[in-house]
Amino acid sequence: MQQKTLWTKNFKLITITTILNAIGGEAIMFPLSLVVFEETQSTLLSSILFISGFLPDILLSMLVAPFIDKGNKKRWVISMDVCFVLIYVFMGLWLSKNSFKYEVFLMFSLVTATLSVFYRLNFDSWYPDLIGVGFEQKGFAVANTIYPVTMMIMSPMAAFLYKTVGLSNLFFFNAFLMLVGIVLQSFISYTHITDKKVGNLKEYFNDIKEGLLYFKNEIGLRNIYSYVAVSNGTATGKELLVQAYFQTASNLNVVMLGFMNTAEMIGRTLGGFFQYKFEVPVKKRFSFTKMVYIVYDTLDAALLYLPFPLMLVAKFICGALGMNSANIRETAVQSYLPPTIRARVKAVMTVLFCIGMLVFQLLTGIIGEYLDYRLSIVVLSSITLIAIYFLIIRPGEVNRRIYESVRKDETKTE
Repeated sequence: MQQKTLWTKNFKLITITTILNAIGGEAIMFPLSLVVFEETQSTLLSSILFISGFLPDILLSMLVAPFIDKGNKKRWVISMDVCFVLIYVFMGLWLSKNSFKYEVFLMFSLVTATLSVFYRLNFDSWYPDLIGVGFEQKGFAVANTIYPVTMMIMSPMAAFLYKTVGLSNLFFFNAFLMLVGIVLQSFISYTHITDKKVGNLKEYFNDIKEGLLYFKNEIGLRNIYSYVAVSNGTATGKELLVQAYFQTASNLNVVMLGFMNTAEMIGRTLGGFFQYKFEVPVKKRFSFTKMVYIVYDTLDAALLYLPFPLMLVAKFICGALGMNSANIRETAVQSYLPPTIRARVKAVMTVLFCIGMLVFQLLTGIIGEYLDYRLSIVVLSSITLIAIYFLIIRPGEVNRRIYESVRKDETKTE
Protein backbone atom coordinates (compact mmCIF):
# COMPACT_ATOMS: atom_id res chain seq x y z
CA MET A 1 0.00 0.00 0.00
CA GLN A 2 1.40 3.40 -1.00
CA GLN A 3 1.80 5.80 1.92
CA LYS A 4 0.13 9.21 1.80
CA THR A 5 2.72 11.03 3.88
CA LEU A 6 6.47 11.07 4.34
CA TRP A 7 6.14 11.41 8.10
CA THR A 8 5.13 7.89 9.04
CA LYS A 9 5.98 6.48 12.47
CA ASN A 10 9.05 4.76 11.05
CA PHE A 11 10.35 7.85 9.27
CA LYS A 12 9.88 9.97 12.40
CA LEU A 13 11.81 7.43 14.47
CA ILE A 14 14.71 7.12 12.02
CA THR A 15 14.89 10.93 11.66
CA ILE A 16 15.08 11.49 15.42
CA THR A 17 17.73 8.77 15.65
CA THR A 18 19.75 10.39 12.85
CA ILE A 19 19.60 13.76 14.62
CA LEU A 20 20.79 12.22 17.90
CA ASN A 21 23.66 10.43 16.13
CA ALA A 22 24.65 13.64 14.31
CA ILE A 23 24.69 15.62 17.56
CA GLY A 24 26.73 12.96 19.33
CA GLY A 25 29.12 12.52 16.42
CA GLU A 26 29.84 16.24 16.12
CA ALA A 27 30.19 16.54 19.91
CA ILE A 28 32.99 13.94 19.79
CA MET A 29 34.77 14.29 16.45
CA PHE A 30 35.56 18.03 16.57
CA PRO A 31 37.03 17.93 20.13
CA LEU A 32 38.86 14.72 19.19
CA SER A 33 40.69 16.50 16.36
CA LEU A 34 41.52 19.36 18.75
CA VAL A 35 42.92 17.20 21.54
CA VAL A 36 45.10 15.09 19.21
CA PHE A 37 46.87 18.13 17.75
CA GLU A 38 47.04 19.86 21.15
CA GLU A 39 48.76 16.87 22.72
CA THR A 40 51.03 15.86 19.83
CA GLN A 41 51.67 19.19 18.06
CA SER A 42 52.18 17.06 14.96
CA THR A 43 50.31 17.42 11.68
CA LEU A 44 51.77 14.04 10.63
CA LEU A 45 50.23 12.21 13.61
CA SER A 46 46.95 14.07 13.04
CA SER A 47 47.02 12.99 9.38
CA ILE A 48 47.70 9.36 10.33
CA LEU A 49 44.67 9.46 12.63
CA PHE A 50 42.61 10.94 9.77
CA ILE A 51 43.73 8.21 7.36
CA SER A 52 42.94 5.50 9.91
CA GLY A 53 39.37 6.81 9.89
CA PHE A 54 38.67 5.79 6.29
CA LEU A 55 41.23 3.01 5.68
CA PRO A 56 38.72 0.27 6.70
CA ASP A 57 36.34 1.57 4.02
CA ILE A 58 38.87 0.60 1.35
CA LEU A 59 39.77 -2.74 2.88
CA LEU A 60 36.42 -4.02 4.18
CA SER A 61 33.50 -2.50 2.26
CA MET A 62 33.41 -5.07 -0.54
CA LEU A 63 34.06 -7.97 1.83
CA VAL A 64 31.15 -7.29 4.20
CA ALA A 65 28.59 -6.07 1.65
CA PRO A 66 27.16 -9.53 0.72
CA PHE A 67 26.27 -10.19 4.37
CA ILE A 68 24.51 -6.84 4.57
CA ASP A 69 22.51 -7.24 1.36
CA LYS A 70 21.20 -10.61 2.58
CA GLY A 71 20.87 -9.74 6.27
CA ASN A 72 18.38 -8.01 8.55
CA LYS A 73 19.49 -4.39 8.28
CA LYS A 74 17.57 -3.21 11.33
CA ARG A 75 19.28 -5.85 13.49
CA TRP A 76 22.69 -4.95 12.03
CA VAL A 77 22.24 -1.23 12.72
CA ILE A 78 21.11 -1.75 16.32
CA SER A 79 23.95 -4.24 16.95
CA MET A 80 26.52 -1.74 15.70
CA ASP A 81 24.99 1.01 17.86
CA VAL A 82 25.33 -1.25 20.92
CA CYS A 83 29.02 -1.75 20.06
CA PHE A 84 29.52 2.02 19.74
CA VAL A 85 27.87 2.59 23.14
CA LEU A 86 30.25 0.11 24.80
CA ILE A 87 33.28 1.71 23.14
CA TYR A 88 32.24 5.25 24.11
CA VAL A 89 31.64 4.20 27.71
CA PHE A 90 35.07 2.52 27.79
CA MET A 91 36.77 5.65 26.39
CA GLY A 92 34.93 7.86 28.86
CA LEU A 93 36.04 5.69 31.78
CA TRP A 94 39.61 5.40 30.47
CA LEU A 95 39.99 9.17 29.94
CA SER A 96 38.58 9.93 33.38
CA LYS A 97 41.48 7.96 34.96
CA ASN A 98 44.34 8.32 32.46
CA SER A 99 46.19 11.03 30.57
CA PHE A 100 46.33 11.28 26.77
CA LYS A 101 47.96 8.40 24.87
CA TYR A 102 48.12 8.66 21.11
CA GLU A 103 48.14 4.88 20.64
CA VAL A 104 44.79 4.55 22.44
CA PHE A 105 43.20 7.22 20.25
CA LEU A 106 44.62 5.59 17.12
CA MET A 107 43.16 2.23 18.16
CA PHE A 108 39.84 3.94 18.95
CA SER A 109 39.82 5.48 15.47
CA LEU A 110 40.56 2.15 13.76
CA VAL A 111 37.95 0.20 15.74
CA THR A 112 35.17 2.76 15.30
CA ALA A 113 36.03 3.19 11.61
CA THR A 114 35.77 -0.59 11.16
CA LEU A 115 32.38 -0.70 12.87
CA SER A 116 31.31 2.31 10.80
CA VAL A 117 31.82 0.32 7.59
CA PHE A 118 29.14 -2.13 8.76
CA TYR A 119 26.94 0.64 10.14
CA ARG A 120 27.00 2.94 7.10
CA LEU A 121 26.43 0.20 4.53
CA ASN A 122 23.50 -1.14 6.55
CA PHE A 123 22.00 2.24 7.30
CA ASP A 124 22.38 3.54 3.74
CA SER A 125 20.76 0.37 2.38
CA TRP A 126 17.96 0.40 4.97
CA TYR A 127 17.07 4.10 4.96
CA PRO A 128 15.46 4.18 1.46
CA ASP A 129 13.03 1.45 2.56
CA LEU A 130 11.79 3.71 5.38
CA ILE A 131 10.76 6.43 2.91
CA GLY A 132 7.34 6.07 1.34
CA VAL A 133 7.25 5.56 -2.42
CA GLY A 134 6.89 8.96 -4.11
CA PHE A 135 8.52 10.84 -1.21
CA GLU A 136 12.16 10.02 -2.01
CA GLN A 137 13.28 13.60 -2.74
CA LYS A 138 11.73 14.95 0.45
CA GLY A 139 13.04 12.05 2.51
CA PHE A 140 16.63 12.44 1.36
CA ALA A 141 16.33 16.23 1.70
CA VAL A 142 15.51 15.75 5.39
CA ALA A 143 18.46 13.38 5.89
CA ASN A 144 20.91 15.57 3.97
CA THR A 145 19.87 18.71 5.88
CA ILE A 146 20.40 17.23 9.33
CA TYR A 147 24.19 17.21 9.20
CA PRO A 148 24.88 20.78 8.01
CA VAL A 149 22.39 22.14 10.56
CA THR A 150 23.99 20.02 13.29
CA MET A 151 27.48 21.16 12.28
CA MET A 152 26.49 24.84 12.43
CA ILE A 153 25.01 24.44 15.90
CA MET A 154 27.32 21.86 17.43
CA SER A 155 30.77 22.96 16.21
CA PRO A 156 31.00 26.00 18.53
CA MET A 157 29.14 24.14 21.29
CA ALA A 158 31.46 21.14 21.03
CA ALA A 159 34.54 23.34 21.38
CA PHE A 160 32.97 25.03 24.43
CA LEU A 161 31.96 21.72 26.03
CA TYR A 162 35.42 20.27 25.39
CA LYS A 163 36.95 23.12 27.38
CA THR A 164 34.35 23.06 30.17
CA VAL A 165 33.17 19.47 30.78
CA GLY A 166 36.09 17.54 29.27
CA LEU A 167 36.39 14.88 26.57
CA SER A 168 35.54 11.96 28.89
CA ASN A 169 32.10 13.41 29.67
CA LEU A 170 31.49 14.00 25.96
CA PHE A 171 32.03 10.28 25.38
CA PHE A 172 29.44 9.51 28.08
CA PHE A 173 27.08 12.05 26.50
CA ASN A 174 27.43 10.40 23.09
CA ALA A 175 26.85 6.94 24.60
CA PHE A 176 23.63 8.19 26.21
CA LEU A 177 22.34 9.66 22.91
CA MET A 178 23.08 6.38 21.12
CA LEU A 179 21.22 4.43 23.81
CA VAL A 180 18.16 6.60 23.21
CA GLY A 181 18.57 5.98 19.47
CA ILE A 182 18.70 2.21 20.01
CA VAL A 183 15.41 2.31 21.93
CA LEU A 184 13.76 4.37 19.18
CA GLN A 185 15.06 2.13 16.38
CA SER A 186 13.67 -0.94 18.13
CA PHE A 187 10.15 0.41 17.47
CA ILE A 188 10.70 0.66 13.71
CA SER A 189 8.58 -2.05 12.13
CA TYR A 190 8.90 -1.36 8.40
CA THR A 191 12.02 -2.85 6.90
CA HIS A 192 13.24 -4.72 3.84
CA ILE A 193 14.27 -8.28 4.59
CA THR A 194 15.57 -10.76 2.06
CA ASP A 195 14.93 -14.44 2.54
CA LYS A 196 18.44 -15.50 1.45
CA LYS A 197 21.57 -16.07 3.51
CA VAL A 198 25.22 -16.01 2.49
CA GLY A 199 26.05 -19.64 1.75
CA ASN A 200 29.43 -21.27 1.20
CA LEU A 201 32.66 -19.52 0.24
CA LYS A 202 31.99 -19.90 -3.48
CA GLU A 203 28.58 -18.27 -3.17
CA TYR A 204 30.08 -15.50 -1.04
CA PHE A 205 32.64 -14.59 -3.72
CA ASN A 206 29.94 -14.86 -6.38
CA ASP A 207 27.96 -12.27 -4.42
CA ILE A 208 30.94 -9.91 -4.44
CA LYS A 209 31.44 -10.56 -8.15
CA GLU A 210 27.77 -9.84 -8.80
CA GLY A 211 28.09 -6.41 -7.18
CA LEU A 212 31.21 -5.58 -9.19
CA LEU A 213 29.66 -6.78 -12.46
CA TYR A 214 26.48 -4.82 -11.78
CA PHE A 215 28.49 -1.64 -11.28
CA LYS A 216 30.62 -2.39 -14.35
CA ASN A 217 27.65 -3.10 -16.62
CA GLU A 218 25.53 -0.17 -15.45
CA ILE A 219 27.35 2.43 -17.51
CA GLY A 220 25.24 5.36 -16.31
CA LEU A 221 25.80 4.47 -12.67
CA ARG A 222 29.50 4.02 -13.32
CA ASN A 223 29.73 7.40 -15.05
CA ILE A 224 27.91 9.24 -12.29
CA TYR A 225 29.93 7.81 -9.43
CA SER A 226 33.25 8.02 -11.25
CA TYR A 227 32.54 11.72 -11.58
CA VAL A 228 31.57 11.97 -7.90
CA ALA A 229 34.84 10.26 -6.94
CA VAL A 230 36.75 12.90 -8.94
CA SER A 231 34.58 15.72 -7.57
CA ASN A 232 34.89 14.61 -3.93
CA GLY A 233 38.62 14.05 -4.31
CA THR A 234 39.28 17.49 -5.79
CA ALA A 235 36.93 19.10 -3.24
CA THR A 236 38.98 17.64 -0.38
CA GLY A 237 42.15 18.94 -1.99
CA LYS A 238 40.64 22.38 -2.55
CA GLU A 239 39.61 22.60 1.11
CA LEU A 240 43.26 22.10 2.08
CA LEU A 241 44.43 24.77 -0.39
CA VAL A 242 41.76 27.27 0.68
CA GLN A 243 42.78 26.81 4.32
CA ALA A 244 46.46 27.30 3.45
CA TYR A 245 45.62 30.43 1.45
CA PHE A 246 43.62 31.98 4.29
CA GLN A 247 46.45 31.22 6.72
CA THR A 248 49.13 32.82 4.52
CA ALA A 249 47.37 35.73 2.75
CA SER A 250 47.97 39.07 4.48
CA ASN A 251 44.39 40.30 4.01
CA LEU A 252 42.70 37.09 5.24
CA ASN A 253 42.63 34.98 8.43
CA VAL A 254 41.14 31.80 9.87
CA VAL A 255 38.21 33.69 11.42
CA MET A 256 37.19 34.81 7.94
CA LEU A 257 37.59 31.20 6.78
CA GLY A 258 35.16 30.20 9.53
CA PHE A 259 32.62 32.73 8.26
CA MET A 260 33.03 31.40 4.73
CA ASN A 261 32.43 27.83 5.88
CA THR A 262 29.35 29.00 7.76
CA ALA A 263 28.04 30.66 4.59
CA GLU A 264 28.39 27.33 2.79
CA MET A 265 26.58 25.47 5.58
CA ILE A 266 23.72 28.02 5.50
CA GLY A 267 23.50 27.47 1.75
CA ARG A 268 23.40 23.70 2.22
CA THR A 269 20.68 24.04 4.85
CA LEU A 270 18.50 26.29 2.69
CA GLY A 271 19.15 23.99 -0.28
CA GLY A 272 17.81 21.12 1.78
CA PHE A 273 14.69 23.09 2.69
CA PHE A 274 14.18 23.90 -1.01
CA GLN A 275 14.41 20.20 -1.91
CA TYR A 276 11.86 19.41 0.79
CA LYS A 277 9.35 22.04 -0.30
CA PHE A 278 9.70 21.91 -4.09
CA GLU A 279 9.78 18.70 -6.10
CA VAL A 280 12.15 18.80 -9.08
CA PRO A 281 10.25 17.08 -11.95
CA VAL A 282 11.75 13.72 -12.84
CA LYS A 283 12.30 14.77 -16.48
CA LYS A 284 14.26 17.86 -15.39
CA ARG A 285 16.58 16.19 -12.86
CA PHE A 286 19.39 15.54 -15.32
CA SER A 287 19.46 18.97 -16.99
CA PHE A 288 19.29 20.64 -13.55
CA THR A 289 22.20 18.50 -12.32
CA LYS A 290 24.40 19.37 -15.32
CA MET A 291 23.81 23.07 -14.72
CA VAL A 292 24.62 22.74 -11.03
CA TYR A 293 27.88 20.86 -11.65
CA ILE A 294 29.16 23.44 -14.15
CA VAL A 295 28.22 26.48 -12.04
CA TYR A 296 29.61 24.91 -8.86
CA ASP A 297 33.07 24.19 -10.23
CA THR A 298 33.28 27.48 -12.12
CA LEU A 299 32.61 29.35 -8.86
CA ASP A 300 35.14 27.14 -7.07
CA ALA A 301 37.81 27.98 -9.66
CA ALA A 302 37.21 31.72 -9.26
CA LEU A 303 36.74 31.68 -5.47
CA LEU A 304 40.11 32.95 -4.25
CA TYR A 305 40.26 35.65 -6.93
CA LEU A 306 37.11 37.29 -5.52
CA PRO A 307 36.93 39.95 -2.79
CA PHE A 308 35.90 38.45 0.55
CA PRO A 309 32.22 39.53 0.46
CA LEU A 310 31.83 37.81 -2.93
CA MET A 311 33.62 34.73 -1.54
CA LEU A 312 30.82 34.48 1.03
CA VAL A 313 28.21 34.76 -1.73
CA ALA A 314 29.99 32.17 -3.88
CA LYS A 315 30.25 29.64 -1.02
CA PHE A 316 26.60 30.20 -0.12
CA ILE A 317 25.59 29.47 -3.73
CA CYS A 318 27.91 26.43 -3.85
CA GLY A 319 26.41 25.12 -0.62
CA ALA A 320 22.85 25.47 -1.90
CA LEU A 321 23.63 24.00 -5.33
CA GLY A 322 25.74 21.18 -3.89
CA MET A 323 22.94 20.12 -1.57
CA ASN A 324 20.42 20.12 -4.43
CA SER A 325 22.56 18.06 -6.79
CA ALA A 326 23.55 15.56 -4.10
CA ASN A 327 19.94 15.09 -3.04
CA ILE A 328 18.70 14.60 -6.60
CA ARG A 329 21.50 12.12 -7.31
CA GLU A 330 20.78 10.13 -4.16
CA THR A 331 17.05 10.10 -4.87
CA ALA A 332 17.61 8.89 -8.43
CA VAL A 333 20.25 6.26 -7.66
CA GLN A 334 18.40 4.75 -4.69
CA SER A 335 15.25 4.60 -6.82
CA TYR A 336 17.19 2.84 -9.58
CA LEU A 337 19.07 0.27 -7.46
CA PRO A 338 17.36 -3.02 -6.55
CA PRO A 339 17.21 -3.25 -2.72
CA THR A 340 18.89 -6.67 -2.80
CA ILE A 341 22.14 -5.26 -4.21
CA ARG A 342 22.29 -1.78 -2.64
CA ALA A 343 25.01 -2.57 -0.08
CA ARG A 344 27.33 -4.21 -2.62
CA VAL A 345 27.02 -1.33 -5.09
CA LYS A 346 27.42 1.16 -2.22
CA ALA A 347 30.60 -0.68 -1.21
CA VAL A 348 32.05 -0.30 -4.73
CA MET A 349 31.20 3.41 -4.61
CA THR A 350 32.81 3.79 -1.17
CA VAL A 351 36.06 2.19 -2.35
CA LEU A 352 36.00 4.43 -5.44
CA PHE A 353 35.49 7.56 -3.31
CA CYS A 354 38.31 6.64 -0.93
CA ILE A 355 40.72 6.01 -3.79
CA GLY A 356 39.70 9.36 -5.29
CA MET A 357 40.41 11.10 -1.99
CA LEU A 358 43.82 9.48 -1.65
CA VAL A 359 44.85 10.23 -5.26
CA PHE A 360 43.74 13.87 -5.17
CA GLN A 361 45.15 14.50 -1.68
CA LEU A 362 48.52 13.37 -3.04
CA LEU A 363 48.08 15.41 -6.24
CA THR A 364 47.07 18.49 -4.23
CA GLY A 365 50.16 18.17 -2.08
CA ILE A 366 52.38 17.99 -5.16
CA ILE A 367 50.88 20.88 -7.14
CA GLY A 368 50.57 22.99 -3.98
CA GLU A 369 54.34 22.78 -3.57
CA TYR A 370 55.03 24.20 -7.04
CA LEU A 371 52.05 26.42 -7.91
CA ASP A 372 50.34 29.36 -6.28
CA TYR A 373 47.43 28.18 -4.07
CA ARG A 374 44.87 30.01 -6.21
CA LEU A 375 46.25 28.56 -9.43
CA SER A 376 46.31 25.10 -7.84
CA ILE A 377 42.57 25.39 -7.17
CA VAL A 378 42.00 26.41 -10.79
CA VAL A 379 43.87 23.26 -11.89
CA LEU A 380 41.75 21.01 -9.64
CA SER A 381 38.52 22.71 -10.74
CA SER A 382 39.55 22.30 -14.37
CA ILE A 383 40.05 18.57 -13.82
CA THR A 384 36.52 18.37 -12.41
CA LEU A 385 35.06 20.36 -15.32
CA ILE A 386 36.76 17.99 -17.79
CA ALA A 387 35.26 15.06 -15.84
CA ILE A 388 31.81 16.69 -16.10
CA TYR A 389 32.08 16.76 -19.88
CA PHE A 390 33.41 13.22 -20.39
CA LEU A 391 31.46 11.45 -17.62
CA ILE A 392 28.20 13.42 -17.36
CA ILE A 393 27.46 15.55 -20.46
CA ARG A 394 28.88 13.48 -23.33
CA PRO A 395 27.22 10.15 -22.30
CA GLY A 396 24.04 12.09 -21.48
CA GLU A 397 21.41 9.62 -22.66
CA VAL A 398 22.67 6.69 -20.61
CA ASN A 399 23.06 8.91 -17.54
CA ARG A 400 19.60 10.41 -17.98
CA ARG A 401 18.08 6.95 -17.55
CA ILE A 402 19.43 6.84 -13.98
CA TYR A 403 18.24 10.34 -13.12
CA GLU A 404 14.72 9.64 -14.36
CA SER A 405 14.27 6.50 -12.26
CA VAL A 406 11.14 6.10 -10.13
CA ARG A 407 11.12 3.63 -7.24
CA LYS A 408 8.69 0.76 -6.83
CA ASP A 409 7.49 -0.42 -3.42
CA GLU A 410 9.49 -3.58 -2.64
CA THR A 411 9.38 -3.59 1.16
CA LYS A 412 8.02 -6.08 3.64
CA THR A 413 6.68 -5.58 7.11
CA GLU A 414 8.80 -7.23 9.77
